Amino acid sequence: MNSRQISSYILILLTLPFTLISAKPKEPVDYVDMFIGTSNSRWMLGPYAQEPFGMVQLGPDNQGNVWMGGYEYAINSVSGFSHLHAWTMGGLMIMPTTADLALTNPSADSPYKGANAGYHSRILKETEKASPGYYSVYLYDHEVKAELSATTRCGIHWYTFPERKESRILIDLLFPTEWDYGFNVKDACITKVSNTELEGYADCQSGPWSNWNNYKLHFIIRFSKPFAQLNGWNEGVEKDDIQSIAGKNDIGAYAIYSTTEGESITVSTGLSLVSIEQARLNMDTELAPLQYDFDRVVAQTRNKWNELLGRIEVEGTNEVDKTKFYTNLYRAYAGKQTWNDVNGQYRDACENIQQLDHGNMYGGDAFWNSFWNLNGLWSIISPRIVDDWVTTQLEMFKHTGWTSKGPAGLEYSSIMEGSHETALMVAAYQKGIRKDGEAIYEAVLKNVTETGIDHPCGGSCGNPLLDVYIKQGYMPMEKGVVSKTLDYAYDDWCVSQLALALGKKKEGKALLARSMNYKNVFHPEKKFVMRRDSLGNWDPDFDVFSNKGFIEGNSWQYSWYVPHDIPGLVDFLGKDLFNSRLEEGFIKSEKHKFAAHVFDRTTGQSAEFYINQGNEVNMCTPFLFNYSGKPWLAQKWSRAILDSFYGSTPYHGWEGDEDEGQMGGWYVMSALGLFEMNGGVSLKPELELSSPLFNKITIRLDPGYYKGKTFTIEARNNSKENIYIQKAYLNGKELKQPRIPFVAIVSGGTLLLEMGDKPKFDCFN
Repeated sequence: MNSRQISSYILILLTLPFTLISAKPKEPVDYVDMFIGTSNSRWMLGPYAQEPFGMVQLGPDNQGNVWMGGYEYAINSVSGFSHLHAWTMGGLMIMPTTADLALTNPSADSPYKGANAGYHSRILKETEKASPGYYSVYLYDHEVKAELSATTRCGIHWYTFPERKESRILIDLLFPTEWDYGFNVKDACITKVSNTELEGYADCQSGPWSNWNNYKLHFIIRFSKPFAQLNGWNEGVEKDDIQSIAGKNDIGAYAIYSTTEGESITVSTGLSLVSIEQARLNMDTELAPLQYDFDRVVAQTRNKWNELLGRIEVEGTNEVDKTKFYTNLYRAYAGKQTWNDVNGQYRDACENIQQLDHGNMYGGDAFWNSFWNLNGLWSIISPRIVDDWVTTQLEMFKHTGWTSKGPAGLEYSSIMEGSHETALMVAAYQKGIRKDGEAIYEAVLKNVTETGIDHPCGGSCGNPLLDVYIKQGYMPMEKGVVSKTLDYAYDDWCVSQLALALGKKKEGKALLARSMNYKNVFHPEKKFVMRRDSLGNWDPDFDVFSNKGFIEGNSWQYSWYVPHDIPGLVDFLGKDLFNSRLEEGFIKSEKHKFAAHVFDRTTGQSAEFYINQGNEVNMCTPFLFNYSGKPWLAQKWSRAILDSFYGSTPYHGWEGDEDEGQMGGWYVMSALGLFEMNGGVSLKPELELSSPLFNKITIRLDPGYYKGKTFTIEARNNSKENIYIQKAYLNGKELKQPRIPFVAIVSGGTLLLEMGDKPKFDCFN
């Protein structure tokens, strides 16, 4: 019995009760299927070992530089195990090898000659296992079992080798990531500290975003067994028995061992964007207390996930729905990253070292429409994360002048439209998560009063062409896409609500009036959003299903995109047209499972784009019926999307761009029967009601932020057929409208819904 087996045995004994053990019931973490959707996922979401919002997302890669790079379930190979899977960022790949030496690694899916000559390995698919905080696989070509786990800023690898005179643990600093351009290594160094420790850095530049996303990844690597020799390579030149190796582009090193059959070696890694010393501090703080013990790390990370996921308990008999629920809940916390070190140090967008007083600095892709999914979910079950997001934005505003709509690596990515971090920040104040309304107001006001700029430290910030929007009252087609008008109008409304909450009536009323600019791009007769030029002329080539003039959508979809004034939109269209148009869209989209793009083989044409659950713009559509007198259709269609759009296999998890947990967040909120139409930004935030997926749902509230202990949603007589609300009661009082105040949830209480198989047309009258 080896030391790991002894340690595991002791841990098991310590946790056993002194009575006869029956089968242990499944915990929330046990329902997470790490492989769901991984044949259709992006770089940021794979079967990676990580903590919630972990800097380290340690896991297998097996593709070249492609749009959905990283891990593809259908490819039965592993190129290596890399540590960073953040949007536009990658770094530090490690791979155990025993086959013939190879220092290049064209991916197994590469079409180029010599693709099979790399150090990657075929895998035995049946050996591939993953759960939150853990991944393992058998590398067939190297005869090595690889197991991985992680803390927030550290990784830990457990490699079990065959008997070999030369086994290697290889470190590669340049390898494929997402997109077709990956990242470049401008400068790097790997230094031997001892026969059990390496330190180094890689100064990285991320593909076409080289004007903003430059970062230096610092690392410490410790081995449980001293290596016999360290060799390295740079740009095709190999160097033996090195003390260090430095250079650019293709660069790496490998430690050489003689191994016996079944011998295991642990590799521990610590990362930092600040310095090598900080990487060592992260390792000493996170791994040393766990004695660099693999199983202890696995157990700790599992427990952290279980505590987080267990804040929502669902009861029902459908095990597949539970798997989908907890997997989607997991994804809502698996796509973003923590970028400050354990002592609060971080590098800002100008590469200066800053010091946090409290909280964390988070990064990721855009907040584009996250107000419909992630924001609301985070605010209910993890308000501390929302709190830290506001800290992130205020720190960026303080030190580098602006908030960031997509703070990948704490930079100004300028990704997507509008400045929708504004919605998260304002909602945090309206919901009582933050108390510093004046500081938030100062930061978000800039987003709606000053035109966006190219930031002097790289990238772009703010809303570009805001001055044109303000002058014209819309975005003219010769200047920008018409959908900017809708995004900018929503930003205006968000800031207006905070101004009014702070007693700034003049400023609030002015921005509230300007938020009605969305009406300027609705054609008065056609009643669709339409492009118009600076003279006011409407687009003569208008096509309701064309994406010309829209970001990732079309006119039909964007004509529902007025989150801050749905009653006004209903009035403009009239209830009859509003309902008939929306119902038609759902009926025509249902056969395609509400996916975005369907090719008709009969006609050779693409099907019309109606409901698109696979992207952010349309995620509000089922709940619009709550405003047009037909709430039973909100219940019907939200359940239909939960059932058909979201799957439970590697090949059908979702049909679109997951965008770092946004579709996962939508699933969870809708499965709770809840939705925030305007992002929780209003003076008194409310949530829409629809049809819960489970018989009973218990939400455990954070006592550090909310006075309530639990909020319970009970759906009596609920089933796959009984999806319609017959009566609704909040804390014993019958509801007369299909929404409840946010404060009712966080104060604790019970929402009781009586369900039936037929619509109850007057259930909220």
